[in-house]
Amino acid sequence: MPVISAPHAFNESRLYVDLQPILGRRLYLKCEGFNFAGSIKLKAATEMVESAEREGHLTPASILVESSSGNLGVALSVIAASKGYRFLCVTDSRCNLSTRLLMEALGSEVHIVADLDANGGFLGKRIEYVRRLCAADSRYVWLSQYTNPGNWRAHYRTTAPEIAGEFPGLDVLFIGAGTTGTLMGCARYFRQWHRPVRIVAVDVVGSVAFGGPPGRRMIPGLGMSMRPPLLDESYVDEVIRVEEADTIRTCHRLARRGFLFGGSTGTVVSGAMDWLDRHDTRGLTAVAIAPDLGERYLDTIYQANWLQDLYGDDILDSEEATVASRRRQIISRVTDRQRNS
Repeated sequence: MPVISAPHAFNESRLYVDLQPILGRRLYLKCEGFNFAGSIKLKAATEMVESAEREGHLTPASILVESSSGNLGVALSVIAASKGYRFLCVTDSRCNLSTRLLMEALGSEVHIVADLDANGGFLGKRIEYVRRLCAADSRYVWLSQYTNPGNWRAHYRTTAPEIAGEFPGLDVLFIGAGTTGTLMGCARYFRQWHRPVRIVAVDVVGSVAFGGPPGRRMIPGLGMSMRPPLLDESYVDEVIRVEEADTIRTCHRLARRGFLFGGSTGTVVSGAMDWLDRHDTRGLTAVAIAPDLGERYLDTIYQANWLQDLYGDDILDSEEATVASRRRQIISRVTDRQRNS
């Protein structure tokens, strides 16, 4: 029976979902959302905070500050609350409402950046705000997930060995690319392993992480509006870019079978299925990493009006569209009753 005294001391690391009955391809999905932060970001957050403590950068008077689209902000909120630090998360308007409310419930402050950077994203403006804050007040300590080696080191020490221990015959690993901490940590580990493992990075169309033109991205989590400083492409065998529409369809397809995953997971699974459809998979052992669960996306990718406004009526297939339509009608009836009461 696990007994813990700090929330970051617990993380379920041995849960995998066999997606073959749902998607028709043999793919094992490593679920990283079963911890008190609800995502894989708890690993990186723990490593970066504890490294800063060991190196003397954090003191009782320090105020943690970080730029995050959501999941790392929640993870740092959990750790800051546990350790007694103040924490300010600098995010943007794409951050899910439930995520912002969760950070505030944990005692964190949230600052929302509204201006776009030169690449049409918010990241540059978020980082600019953090730098100004740190320059003006020495109490602020920026962990900088984009450049901090603790980001990838966390996955070199935990995520990759966990997969290797369960799948000694692993052939291909699919990893979502944001800051590329998970990608680089796992890729470095498997480069040194006893057998070759193909590392496939899954990015979002509109992200410039691996080059290409910037574009609109509405789902937080994966993708970057700048090249990730942690990225070393020599460790990556292949890059797949996924349209957000495919991310949404994959999330809804999994939800129809009872698995409610987040947008990052939908992107990774969609990219992995595309790759598996194009290759001979006989005898192949394939694993994908699911960074998060879906509860924080209920007001976005699982909300019919949000989907329609951004992607149009045809975003879902016929079965999913019918379910979304029924949900929309129910919400409309409830709203009418409230208005008339």
